[in-house]
Amino acid sequence: MTQENPNSFDIRKILGLLPHRYPFLLVDRVVEYVPNESIVAYKNVTFNEPFFQGHFPGIPVMPGVLIMEALAQAGGLLVIKSTDTTIEDKLFLFTGMEKVRFRKPVYPGDKLELRCSLIRQKLKLWKMEGKAYVDGKLAAEAEMTAAIMNKEDM
Repeated sequence: MTQENPNSFDIRKILGLLPHRYPFLLVDRVVEYVPNESIVAYKNVTFNEPFFQGHFPGIPVMPGVLIMEALAQAGGLLVIKSTDTTIEDKLFLFTGMEKVRFRKPVYPGDKLELRCSLIRQKLKLWKMEGKAYVDGKLAAEAEMTAAIMNKEDM
């Protein structure tokens, strides 16, 4: 039996941290995590994804908004793991995305590498830089702002 790396975690741990579920959970594994600093995760993009049925017939391309969502989920994992608050009564919501750029299409069979780095944190607000890569080439990037909210305040 292999010992798990404390700086990486699998889908079971991700399911315990994020509220997202299929078909909207877009992070398969975290391979590197540094508290209050950065996270590296990935999403295995398969032809079985429901969005490929209509985006686009004959030329399947992962929608850019879902690449941003995958980055947001990786960023959410960074924040959740970096804070000492319990997440059961909290929700992590993105409040903005800036400097969004799409550089390269993402296709079925690609492994989407998600890298998020914390820019700053103040009170309940977090600002991160997110970059998505395929085969070492930048596919998309953005600066993302998010807040931790109490579910009862929603």
